[in-house]
Amino acid sequence: MASSSSLIPKIILLLLIACSISVFASLALASDFSIVGYSPEDWTSIDKLIQLFESWISKHNKVYESVEEKLHRFEIFKDNLKHIDETNKKVSNYWLGLNEFADLSHQEFKSMYLGLKADPSTNRSDHQSHEQFTYKDVMDLPKSVDWRLKGAVTHVKNQGSCGSCWAFSTVAAVEGINKIVTGNLISLSEQELIDCDKLYNNGCSGGLMDYAFAYIISNGGIHKEEDYPYLMEEGTCDMKKEEQEVVTISGHHDVPRNDEGSFLKALANQPLSVAIEASSRDFQFYKGGIYDGHCGSHVDHGVAAVGYGASRGVDYIIVKNSWGPRWGENGYIRMKRKTGKPEGLCGINKMASYPTKKH
Repeated sequence: MASSSSLIPKIILLLLIACSISVFASLALASDFSIVGYSPEDWTSIDKLIQLFESWISKHNKVYESVEEKLHRFEIFKDNLKHIDETNKKVSNYWLGLNEFADLSHQEFKSMYLGLKADPSTNRSDHQSHEQFTYKDVMDLPKSVDWRLKGAVTHVKNQGSCGSCWAFSTVAAVEGINKIVTGNLISLSEQELIDCDKLYNNGCSGGLMDYAFAYIISNGGIHKEEDYPYLMEEGTCDMKKEEQEVVTISGHHDVPRNDEGSFLKALANQPLSVAIEASSRDFQFYKGGIYDGHCGSHVDHGVAAVGYGASRGVDYIIVKNSWGPRWGENGYIRMKRKTGKPEGLCGINKMASYPTKKH
């Protein structure tokens, strides 16, 4: 029978896997164990690292084609675990944890899960309406807004290894404005954009939200997700679906670039499509808290801003991602605002846009 002392790390590991995000945070602050459930001594035992890896494989239903592949993934797993542990010891406002991406090198992760194709020299007004910013005269903003609580945000979706973040960002904003105007929350089809919006966008090889808004307008709307479900890969545009119900938008506009005040005015009125730089390794393993880590402003990932607020004096924006509900805070990340940089943290203020709908 194993001694009680040898069981302690295993018990803590099981408890931490089952805990909620808030418990993760409290345990991280109150004990010597990191958020992923291991002690410093675990690094001295290859057996304990193997056990942790096998537990992670089982949790995420991973299957490897060969022993060699499994060994390769184990080495990557160890390197990622080291990064998670070292980061959690240094940062205070957010924390990292093991997730389904832990066997991917950072380069592999970026090539598989980022898909925004944005040319920083592009004049966005060239492909959208020249009307002035809709919300420029908005005053007296509420201290916090959460469109999830207002019923204007659908479930967290998963783009898989298809670089279709631009489609998920677009759809989230359209779902939001449709709920606000009609009262109906309808999950819409990213797959339709991937298959059919081919004039400027490139399916799983990337795209841009403004172009996708323009497609929805010219196409006369976008179908429901249940009528045109997601495949996690490019398919053939299904023109037979034209007789089925669609959701329409009237137009789309850009939020003035690098202007957090305008960003919040728009976000107080509807969810936004936004672009961020998500190529930081910390993004890959973000688990919770208000992210204020290192990142630049070379935007490479499309997401949706669905609210803003503050916690313990730190202001943040609530961002819906498309990496599934196991990533981050049930699929979301809170990103620090009021950073003093016009472009915002990770460039979030650079390319915000939103659809409009009359009825």
